[in-house]
Amino acid sequence: MSKLGLMLGASALTLAATAATADAFCGFYVEGSGAKLAADATQVTLMRSGTRTVLAMQNDYKGPLADFAIVIPVPVVLKEKDVKTLSKDVLQRIEALGAPRLVEYWEQNPCPSPVADDARDYGIARSAAPMASGAGMRAEYQKQTVKIEAQFAVGEYKILILSATEAAGLGTWLQDNGYRIPDGAEPLLRPYVESGSKFFVAKVDVKKVKVNAQGVAELSPLRFHYDSDEFALPIRLGMASSSGKQDLIVNIISDKRYEVSNYKNAFIPTNFDVKDSVKPRFAEFYAALFDKTLEANRGAVITEYAWDAQPSAMCDPCPPNIPTDADAMTLGGDVVGGKIAQGTYTLTRLHARYGKGDMKDDLRFRDAKPVQGGRENWNGKGIEYGAIASATNNFQARYAVRHWWTGAINCPNPQRGIWGGPPDGGSTQAIAASKIAYAPRGQLALPTVIKRDLWEIGLKKSASSSPSKGAGGGGGFAKPPGAKAMGFFGGGFLAGLLMIGLITIVSRKQR
Repeated sequence: MSKLGLMLGASALTLAATAATADAFCGFYVEGSGAKLAADATQVTLMRSGTRTVLAMQNDYKGPLADFAIVIPVPVVLKEKDVKTLSKDVLQRIEALGAPRLVEYWEQNPCPSPVADDARDYGIARSAAPMASGAGMRAEYQKQTVKIEAQFAVGEYKILILSATEAAGLGTWLQDNGYRIPDGAEPLLRPYVESGSKFFVAKVDVKKVKVNAQGVAELSPLRFHYDSDEFALPIRLGMASSSGKQDLIVNIISDKRYEVSNYKNAFIPTNFDVKDSVKPRFAEFYAALFDKTLEANRGAVITEYAWDAQPSAMCDPCPPNIPTDADAMTLGGDVVGGKIAQGTYTLTRLHARYGKGDMKDDLRFRDAKPVQGGRENWNGKGIEYGAIASATNNFQARYAVRHWWTGAINCPNPQRGIWGGPPDGGSTQAIAASKIAYAPRGQLALPTVIKRDLWEIGLKKSASSSPSKGAGGGGGFAKPPGAKAMGFFGGGFLAGLLMIGLITIVSRKQR
């Protein structure tokens, strides 16, 4: 590895011995007293323009609140002006924007009262969400192989920038200064040390950390920026702490779509109907779908979202809280400039799931051509399926629960398959699949809840999932004559990428 790659992800790793699955993390968590730490969520958002990369990262932890630190290899020595803390809700809005979503539609009265064509509402299940436009720490002791390059404080973090000439020396330095790293981590650190990487160490003062009602330490997101060339995500160090499968979600904000260059790429099956019973188990359903997709595409990294967002057209459908123009500036628009500063960009969400030995190399990225899919768009054969080449990016993981009209049909030419909101005139919100890594696995029989064969991954629906006679209009069934599609809206966001790799989280020994 000639240089450090780029850390582009949202992930977390649970170290509990009983955990069968966990969100992946590009490093490891260690608590100084030897107790186990767990991270429910790690969110990382990257922006890039030219050679400039901006990284914003949020970590939530459960476990003993002994002092711990975040260790990240970086290509250059960061200065105090390059680092700041953010409000966590900014990253939450970005994460929600690309999450898999479940929508709900009701067939409208096939015999509506006469009304002018231009007055009929053909907008389907529109989101009710508004379209917002919107140093004082220095260790005197240091070994010959480790040097403190810089030091400063930001929020609840005390920052050190280290350089090292050998991995063993770095490990010894961490241990001598109250940190413990997992067995087997030293060989994984070695390529980064040999490449000349620096190490960003953010120690945390537990006395300044807020703890919520659930006992989770809520750390302020950290943001820093730097200039570098390589575009790769180091993931091998995180395997040192892995006891099972890990989920890694990579959110990339740029002016184009991205995919991996050194592993197979695949798209998640999208745009099909599911049974109503999926609503309370949507994360579980999506985990089952994702696992089946990986079975059909072993070793692949799955694209779940690629969307060109603009301040006036962010998503379709949208989560309750969408990113604002101010969010774009907060996440890096102030240092990369250009369109990103006005909230115009492409968000790509990539998802990998792997265990020890599954991934022989870091994730390396390349730009990719635009695609569309996962919208309420109809053609002569039915609703659009899969990822289709396009001039713009409008692809998402989207699934629908449809309620067919059950009332009387007393007109000579009923208009079937016109979908909209509930009969009472209310509105509904899309349901997002969150914390997929922690969803139950092996308890939901996917063929029993899908309403079309998923030929993309070779999965057939069960006979009990067949639609009732005359049903049509969604999830791949024949559309009844006269059916009209009701569309959403789309959009676009900017900024490229490139950066460093691996994140290592370690904790201080209790004194």
